Amino acid sequence: MAIRFPSVLAKKIPRQSSSKSLDVQKGFIAVYVGEADKKRFLVPVSYLNQPLFRDLLCKAEEEFGFDHPMGGLTIPCDEETFLDVTSSLSRS
Repeated sequence: MAIRFPSVLAKKIPRQSSSKSLDVQKGFIAVYVGEADKKRFLVPVSYLNQPLFRDLLCKAEEEFGFDHPMGGLTIPCDEETFLDVTSSLSRS
């Protein structure tokens, strides 16, 4: 079950053990966000071209390189910052 945030295109997806439940819809990528408890979000691939989102990706590269502990793309910022960025991207 996805939880939609009103002005945010990023969707929070609860982690589950079944691999089928972790499938990502076409046009989206899964990212893990958070400092202690990582939460999974689906974001549109169009965000990859946006400077604000690229800044988050640079943070991930600096901290993890290509070794992401969650097995997917992990962005090392708090959930509130991530939601602020994705909210501003959804408005542009």
